[in-house]
Amino acid sequence: MEEKVIIFSAPSGSGKSTVVNHLLKHFDFFELSISATSRAPRGTEQDGVEYYFITPEDFRSRIAADAFVEYEEVYQDRFYGTLKSEVQRIWDCGHVILFDVDVKGGVNLKRYFGDKALSVFIQAPSVEELRRRLIGRNTDSPEAIEERVQKAAEEMTYAPKFDRVLINDDLELCLAEAEDIVHSFTGR
Repeated sequence: MEEKVIIFSAPSGSGKSTVVNHLLKHFDFFELSISATSRAPRGTEQDGVEYYFITPEDFRSRIAADAFVEYEEVYQDRFYGTLKSEVQRIWDCGHVILFDVDVKGGVNLKRYFGDKALSVFIQAPSVEELRRRLIGRNTDSPEAIEERVQKAAEEMTYAPKFDRVLINDDLELCLAEAEDIVHSFTGR
């Protein structure tokens, strides 16, 4: 079985999770990569399910041992990354790895995996539509929404660094195009 990776990245509110969840239900050969983090579990999160929870000290020692495909220190002592052992575990099962990551992580993963990877950037049709979607979620304060919109506008400048760009202005068309992309890259 050929080792393959598909990376999905997007600014907040672009519909990335909707697309990724659709693909996970539609294709049985996908497995979502579980990231490692040095933050504490939240709510009902479980180690090895949502994340691999490790201490900042352990994270640093694994960085020194070159145990990560990619990692980022988002805040002081708050690390997120992809373990090489997780990648190998999924490939050993004969699955295609599906990554759901931020745009910087997507660029880094593509650089690491090269031709084994297809990177897909999902974007809303406009920054205004993104703002409308975030307001519609009703989960953030107006200040938090503006902060996310500003970050999304910056993240949209990363689109040319990806192999494919999907504009999510019609969800059904976007999902169909995502399926076509998967078929053509995996041959499955």
